[in-house]
Amino acid sequence: MNKIAPSGDGQPPRVLVLDDDRFMLEMLKDMLHTIGVREVYTEATTRHALATLAEQVPDVLVCDLALPDMDGIEFLQAAAERGFRGGVILLSGMDSGVRDAAGELARVLGLHVAGIFRKPIAPDQLRSAVAC
Repeated sequence: MNKIAPSGDGQPPRVLVLDDDRFMLEMLKDMLHTIGVREVYTEATTRHALATLAEQVPDVLVCDLALPDMDGIEFLQAAAERGFRGGVILLSGMDSGVRDAAGELARVLGLHVAGIFRKPIAPDQLRSAVAC
């Protein structure tokens, strides 16, 4: 198993996962723990996720693009406006054109896109993206 890249203080990265699907949140949390991430914050709403970004300052954000209260792009814009500078991993069941466009928009917003994946993400994909 590959080791994940440490955060700036030498510890494994702290990860925030945003997805409105509770099953997906638990699955991603379990996968992240399996690959060595110890601090995983999960949020099902963008409002709570923005609060967690401010309070916990995660190193990596795993973000679904299809969210009920604010779409993923709007959330990424809000995160960028609040100064988030960690890695961003985009997940979606949408077609690759939509995922790629979202990734490009995130880059234009000044975010570091660590990976763009179709749901469900495989553990090895998640491991390599978190190690950015």
